[in-house]
Amino acid sequence: MSTSSVPGGIRRENRAHLEALHRRMVGAFDADEAAEALGMDPAGASRLLGYLARRGWLSRVRRGVYVAVPLDARRSGEWIEDPWVVAERVFAPCYIGGWSACEHWDFTEQVFRAVLVVTAKRVRERDVEMQGLAFHLTVRPESAHFGTVAAWRGQTRVAVSDPSRTIVDMLDDPRLGGGIRTVADVLREYLTSTHRDDKLLVAYGDRVGNRAVFKRLGYLIEWLGADAGELLSACRDRRSAGLVKLDPAVKTPGRIVRRWGLRVNAALGPGGQPS
Repeated sequence: MSTSSVPGGIRRENRAHLEALHRRMVGAFDADEAAEALGMDPAGASRLLGYLARRGWLSRVRRGVYVAVPLDARRSGEWIEDPWVVAERVFAPCYIGGWSACEHWDFTEQVFRAVLVVTAKRVRERDVEMQGLAFHLTVRPESAHFGTVAAWRGQTRVAVSDPSRTIVDMLDDPRLGGGIRTVADVLREYLTSTHRDDKLLVAYGDRVGNRAVFKRLGYLIEWLGADAGELLSACRDRRSAGLVKLDPAVKTPGRIVRRWGLRVNAALGPGGQPS
């Protein structure tokens, strides 16, 4: 065996570079970041990353962006990074929200294939697949990225909407929860959980600035028969004129509930029913 090689099919100098990347890189990285970490020119770093990816020692997330495969991975070429870590590197500034945050906070037992990412980046497509991982993107300005907490995935800090912000996001746009029926189920879990914070829920709703949040919330509280008198009162005080759809993504017209200024155009499943 050549003295420039080591077991594992990688040259000694390249393995040294790879080990340096493992020590210095957290999450995904590109050629410029690798060049700085390794003391190389960007062109040389780009060639090195391509070589290491072809040999299975790095995993290519998207064009020009890589993550380091664990050195002890048995099948390095098939190793896949944590999707939350990939989202943080590729779509930042961003946070994990909607149905993915519901899974994180144990508000739902539904399994969603795609990770829902709220990003301030301009994106061409809302449904993206990278490295075999599926992401659903919704775009909001960075000023709207409030009400998040840190979730550590290995050594990477990823922002995720806190329980109350998760609820408000889905009331603002029920698509983020997979539709209003799922949103109603999640709200039931939230209202009976230790995460419930009525004042914070109202504060976030005010900050989002969409009065439809309070129309949907008030109607769903009544539909659920939840014990939330003060929250209901806050919702009534914040009603706006005009009609909004309970679920904007549903085409059917539905009946009108004038008390809440809502067109109830979607079935919610078994449960109570406000008059």
